Amino acid sequence: MPHITASCAIIHDSQGRVFATQRGYGDWKGWWEFPGGKTEAGESPEQALRREIREELSAEITVDRFLCTVDYDYPAFHLTMHCYLCSLLSDTLVLNEHQAARWLATSDLDSVRWLPADNSIILKLKNEI
Repeated sequence: MPHITASCAIIHDSQGRVFATQRGYGDWKGWWEFPGGKTEAGESPEQALRREIREELSAEITVDRFLCTVDYDYPAFHLTMHCYLCSLLSDTLVLNEHQAARWLATSDLDSVRWLPADNSIILKLKNEI
C-alpha cells in the first residue's frame, strides 16, 4: 500500500473558529477537510504547509504549534498527516482548489462531513480550542 506524508493547517481566528474547506475534486469530492497537502522531497512538514496554503488559498500563515499526527488507512493508501494550529498573516483567502469553505466554531464542527482522517483531529480540537 502506498504511503503519503502530508501536513494540514488548522487555521484559527481570535474568536476560536477554525477554517474548513470542502473538496471540489476526486473520490472525496464534497467532503470537508483542513487545508494542506503532500510533503515534497526535502521539505519539512512546516515548509510543505506554508507552500500548500499559498497554492490552495493564496494566503500566508504562521505555523503556531504542532497539534498531532494522524495515521489513517484509506482504501488506496496509508496517510501520515502532521497537523498544526496556524494563524493567517493576511485577511484574504482565495479558493483555488476547493469548492467551498467555512469558519466553524467548536460547537459547529460536527455540522459538516469530514474526511475520515480528519475525524480524530475534530475530537482533539473540541478539547483544545
